[in-house]
Amino acid sequence: MASSYDAILIGAGHNSLACAAHLAAKGWRVGVFERAADPGGAVKTLALTAPGFRHDWGAMNLSLFAGSPFFKTYGEELRRLGLAFAPAQKCFASVFPGGKWMGVSTDVEATKRRIAALNPADAARWDELSRGFPAMADDLFALLGSPMTLRAVAKLAFHTWRHRGFSGGLDIIRFLLSSPRVWLAETFASEELRATLAAWGMHLDFAPDIAGGALFPYLEGMANQSFGMVLGKGGADAMIHPLLRMIEARAGTIECKAEVTEILHAGGRARGVRLADGRRLSASKAVIANVAPDALTRLLGGSTGDARVDAGLARFAHAPGTLMIHLAMEDLPDWQADAELREFAYVHLAPSLDQMARTYQQASAGLLPDEPIVVVGQPTAIDPSRAPEGKHILWMQVRIVPAEIRGDAAGTIAATDWREAKAAMAERALDILERYAPGVRAKIIARYVASPLDLQADNPNLVGGDQICGSHHLSQNFLFRPLRGHADGSTPIQNLHLTGAGVWPGAGVGAGAGFLLARRLAGN
Repeated sequence: MASSYDAILIGAGHNSLACAAHLAAKGWRVGVFERAADPGGAVKTLALTAPGFRHDWGAMNLSLFAGSPFFKTYGEELRRLGLAFAPAQKCFASVFPGGKWMGVSTDVEATKRRIAALNPADAARWDELSRGFPAMADDLFALLGSPMTLRAVAKLAFHTWRHRGFSGGLDIIRFLLSSPRVWLAETFASEELRATLAAWGMHLDFAPDIAGGALFPYLEGMANQSFGMVLGKGGADAMIHPLLRMIEARAGTIECKAEVTEILHAGGRARGVRLADGRRLSASKAVIANVAPDALTRLLGGSTGDARVDAGLARFAHAPGTLMIHLAMEDLPDWQADAELREFAYVHLAPSLDQMARTYQQASAGLLPDEPIVVVGQPTAIDPSRAPEGKHILWMQVRIVPAEIRGDAAGTIAATDWREAKAAMAERALDILERYAPGVRAKIIARYVASPLDLQADNPNLVGGDQICGSHHLSQNFLFRPLRGHADGSTPIQNLHLTGAGVWPGAGVGAGAGFLLARRLAGN
């Protein structure tokens, strides 16, 4: 194995792999070193329960990757190397007490009929939003896919001003600053429709009243209707293995169970890394750390050499945690509201904005929520290959929970250690599911529960079970992700760069941070 590279990447998450693949395509000698036994970071598919059942450990939805600039550049090669998607037309739904439900699919008329059943005026407003989405998408996707530098922001602002005028530009800014509740209350009358969309904010640490969160409910609603959703055929790792093959085909090195314990630097320049087994590897052009921003100084021996940057990295804020429940099932849930719900990729159990806000407040205060938000993924409704014939899996996220337990909002779980509390919290989530799909417990063949600390133990970037590697609140987003002056992944040390979900554009399986960095380093 080589001991000298042009670029060394710390961690084999999908951003690292996309970055390494582009650098290798530009002729760089790359080495990727991962502490875990398997590559992919939070994007991996494992046998966690019973033989023949494949479970996505973290990420399940690959829509961002399928629509990403990286895929537009390398999609043909990735498909040749084995990437296959499983498209979903029925994307997401929410169920409510009393038998109501709402779902968004690529069948525009069906979605409008569901909305009209809740409120006819909302159906007309949805239609208006749908007609305006292509123009709005041009502006929003240009922002989300752009480098986050002052020059790039100025260019985008000028483009928006020319496209929409001064007033239209101000409307975009106001929208980007709005909370989910503000935008949803201004837009729709139906509480159920508001809750259906607001549930997506909880995926990215945007409770209903957090400024800056309106974008995500809007985008998920409009984009899923327009483009559908895609899962990986056979599992989310369907995107990881072709990335590995891209790198290896260009003589790149990928090594797992190879923890980097130190970034070697001298004279203000990164020189290489030291591995846990004592090996020293040199990098002539770049050391790229796919780590949580607040972990970077530890690898540097305590400091970047810039006190302001050190302080900014140290105060990088993580979102509350997630509890994951993986179930091998005899069958999908029998949803009481409507059997059609068995056909949706996601079903949210998040009945109101007020409940989401209360859950967020409880978890932020260190309490186990009394009525957590439950995201029920039904991947085998879309891709039966993940389970033995006739069987199914459920992928459940319990959002959100505290990393450190100070108490229980319901007063029934005494444990404050996740090793003891996770089974009881999983039962609370299953109780909620049982209300909407009676008899679901009787269909469980086997289960695997991962607490926030289990998620962190597997991947240290998921601090406290924070699956998005850092809050996306306005103070830590856009130009400030991870901190002012370094949203491009640069550091005070020459040739040392950050990538991953802690760097703009943040979380999601879109390879944005990795590809933006690779293009900056080696050209488009």
